[in-house]
Amino acid sequence: MEGWENGAPERKFCRLGEGLSVTDGVKIEGYASYFGKPDRGGDIVQPGAYAASLKALEAAGRRVKMLWQHDPAQPIGIWDEVREDERGLYVKGRILTDVERGREAAALIAAGAIDGLSIGYRTVKARKDDRGRRLLSELELWEVSLVTFPMLPQARVGAKGESSRAETLRELADLFHEARRMLARD
Repeated sequence: MEGWENGAPERKFCRLGEGLSVTDGVKIEGYASYFGKPDRGGDIVQPGAYAASLKALEAAGRRVKMLWQHDPAQPIGIWDEVREDERGLYVKGRILTDVERGREAAALIAAGAIDGLSIGYRTVKARKDDRGRRLLSELELWEVSLVTFPMLPQARVGAKGESSRAETLRELADLFHEARRMLARD
């Protein structure tokens, strides 16, 4: 029989990622983590906490994984962009609708039934503040999941463009609020 040597099947492996690109999927974006905001467990991520991890992943040619509810057996898409900015950890990617759970996740997001983002990581450096909260200064980021209940309530996803509009409106509201305060002082 062809493909059999010494009675055992021949197995050939190829490394995924070389020459492989995924262009389809439901585009999503949002903040998976905000700097300076305590999560439900009292942890506060500090600016720069993801920098070393993101740099190491890039150097190794690897990506942060997109999972469903932190389940490593259920990848549902690809994060095309994961970066720190002045606000926190911004993610932008595609839910793969060729994957059954991806189709379900996309439908749940579209219906507004799910919109949470949550990070999976290992703490590298942290210290306690005077209130007993952990200040996380370096994290090894493994994955960002779509979840029902995020540990950080503000960590949310939107369809492409949706979070940008929402952020713009929040920023405008903040500007108007600040202008009102300034006028009230004068």
